[in-house]
Amino acid sequence: MLNLFRLAADFSHLFSFVILLYSIHKKKSASGISLVTQELYALVFICRYLDLFEFYSVYNTIFKIVYLLFSIGIVLLMRFVKPYSTTYEADTKEQDNFSRFLLIVPCFILALVFNYERQLSFSWPVVQEILWTFSIYLEAVAIFPQLMVLQRTGKVENMTSNYVFTLGCYRGLYILNWVYRFLTEYYYRQWIVWISGVVQTALYVDFFVHYYRAKRAAGLNADVIVSGSDV
Repeated sequence: MLNLFRLAADFSHLFSFVILLYSIHKKKSASGISLVTQELYALVFICRYLDLFEFYSVYNTIFKIVYLLFSIGIVLLMRFVKPYSTTYEADTKEQDNFSRFLLIVPCFILALVFNYERQLSFSWPVVQEILWTFSIYLEAVAIFPQLMVLQRTGKVENMTSNYVFTLGCYRGLYILNWVYRFLTEYYYRQWIVWISGVVQTALYVDFFVHYYRAKRAAGLNADVIVSGSDV
């Protein structure tokens, strides 16, 4: 049976990439975008899609490839391609100073302790499972450096705010997907995924409030003011 919640979530996620790439291309600038968050997302997809060549479906394979290409491509643009790298360094790098390792290390330790494998070994299936679990934990908090950048800069440009909004919608829609599967699939239980997803969605709540207020007050093309929020 077609799961419309998952379909909507996947395309919302895809649309967030499109918005981000369109925004930085149109402005010729990566100002306001957290490179730390983009690097964490690239790491998330690299660890999650180690099964890329284990074919499940055309749909899954296409989305995995697209997510990998987009996430790695954005990192390369922001690090090495002018004017994106220079605008990031001039306008945002100073605010984008949240340590990657403060998120990576705890998430990796959690993945070693709490995963779906019953025994710890160095066999490839176990390593793959641990890295997949690590990607779940890391995705839950990867947006945090971006939210910190938004908080420190105060004003979020319209397209950047739309990027963050669609990214948050992706996770919210996935929660609905999990609820739907829980109600329709008798043996469906994924506590690690569920808890991580709820944590991730909760991080967006404050931004969603500011986003809604800004768009309601000044229209869909309005910038979003987040200065003074508790991100």
